[in-house]
Amino acid sequence: MNHNATPATSSPSSPALSERERAVAEKFAAGLTYREIGEALFIAPSTVRTHLAAIYEKLGVRNKVALAAHVNRAAGVDVPSLLPDTRPVLAVFPIECLNSEERWRRFADGLSSDITIDLGRYADLPVIAFHTMKSLGSKPADFAADGKALGATYILSGQLRADDTRIRLTIELADARNGVSLWSERYDRPVEDIFALQDSLTETVINVLAGCFGAIATIGRNAVRRKPPASLRAYDLYLLGVEQHNTFSRAGNAEAIRLFSRALELDPTLVRAWTELAYAYSIEAGNCFGRDPRGSIEKWRAAVENAIRLDPYDSSACNCLGDLMGCLGDFDAAERAYQRVYQYGSNHADTLALLSGSKALVAGDPAEAIPLMERAMRLNPLAPPWYFGMYGRVLFCAGRHREAIAALRRSTLDSPNVLMFLALAHAAASEDAEAAGFVARLRAEFPDFSVEGFISGYPVTNPDAVKAIRNAAKLTKLG
Repeated sequence: MNHNATPATSSPSSPALSERERAVAEKFAAGLTYREIGEALFIAPSTVRTHLAAIYEKLGVRNKVALAAHVNRAAGVDVPSLLPDTRPVLAVFPIECLNSEERWRRFADGLSSDITIDLGRYADLPVIAFHTMKSLGSKPADFAADGKALGATYILSGQLRADDTRIRLTIELADARNGVSLWSERYDRPVEDIFALQDSLTETVINVLAGCFGAIATIGRNAVRRKPPASLRAYDLYLLGVEQHNTFSRAGNAEAIRLFSRALELDPTLVRAWTELAYAYSIEAGNCFGRDPRGSIEKWRAAVENAIRLDPYDSSACNCLGDLMGCLGDFDAAERAYQRVYQYGSNHADTLALLSGSKALVAGDPAEAIPLMERAMRLNPLAPPWYFGMYGRVLFCAGRHREAIAALRRSTLDSPNVLMFLALAHAAASEDAEAAGFVARLRAEFPDFSVEGFISGYPVTNPDAVKAIRNAAKLTKLG
C-alpha cells in the first residue's frame, strides 16, 4: 500500500479522511479485525469502531468491497468502477439493553458494532454503517418509513438482558417494508470473560445469518422463487445459483454455471458470483462432468482471477485461488493463499469448512483440517449438507473411516466424489458389500468419473491423502 498517495480516499463531494482514519481504513480493507487494527495502531478497539463508523459515513460506503475500492484508488491501483448495487440492504439497529447498568449498555453497543462490521465483511449483501444506525435508536419507529429512508430490505434488531451469572440475547430479522418477522433466535450464555462472550455471541449470530444457507440467504431464495423469471436481478440469480451449486450433481452444477454467468452479465462486479462460478468449474474438472478438464481449469482460473481482482481480501476467493494453485502445481502459492484465507475469514464457518478440505487434500498441514472443520460446525449450527461431505473426506484422509461414513451419509448423495469417498471408507473399514454398492452406483450414474481424474482435478496433492485414496481404491477396484 502506498502511504505517500493522496490522503483523500473519498469522492470529490465527500470529506477527506484524516491520517488516522486512512490508516484504519487501509488495515480494515486488508482484512484485519478491529482488535488487530487497535494493536497495530496502539489504540483501543472501541476507538477503531468509532473511526470505522466515521469512515463509512464520510465515504458513503456500505461494505468492505466498496471501502477497498476507495483505498485502492487512493493508492493509485486501477480497480473497476462499481455498478449501482441492486442487492438487498441490511440495517442493523443497535441492540436494546434492558438493564440499567452502564456496563451492559456498553456491552450491547459493542456487540451491535461487532455484528454490523462483521456482517459487512462476510455477508453477501451491503450493511448500513453502525454510526448511521446508532443515531436512530434501538428499533424502528415506523418500519415502512425507516426502511424506505435507509434504503433497507431487511432490519435486524435485538434485546439484551443480563445479570451477574447469565446473559440472554434475542435477535430478530424483519421485512423492512412492513415489519413482518422473518426469523428470530434466542441465545443464552454464562457470564465469564466479557470480551470472549462478546466474540462468541458475534460469531454465532454472524454465521447463522450470513452462511451460504443462513437465514438471510434462505429468506432471499424463498422470495426469489415468487418472482417472474424475467424480473430476476443479478443477486437473485446468484442466490439460486448457490442452491444449485450445493447439490454437487452434474445437472445442478451445470445450472449453477448458467445462473452465475447470467448474474455476472447483469453485474460483473458481484465478487461472490465470480467465486462461486470458479468453484463450479473446479467441480466440473474434479468430478469429470465436462469433456475437457483442462478447459474447465482455465475457466476456473479466469473466474477466480476476476474475483481476486475485485476483492483481494475475500476469504472464499482466496481459498478458491489456493486450490487452483495446487491444481497447477504451485504449492507455495497455494499455502500463501490459505494463510490469507485464515487471516481474512477465521470467524466465518463457510470459509473454515472450505479451508479444512484444502488443508487435508491440497496443501498445508493436514493435522489442522479436523479442528478447522469442527470449529466451522460449532460456529454454524445450520451446517448445510456440503459441510458433512467435506468433513467426511477429511476424516477419511485421517484414517477415521467409520466417522467418515457417518458424516458422508449426511451429505448429498448426488455427488460422484461423495459416492467415491463412501466406497473408499467402507472398503478401508472392511465392509466390502457396502463398498461394492457405492461402486456400482458410481459406475452406473457417473461412467466418466475416475479416481485419478478426481485426484488431478480436485486437486489431491497432499501425499498422505493421495496414498489413502489410492490404497482404498485398489480395494474397490475403482480406477
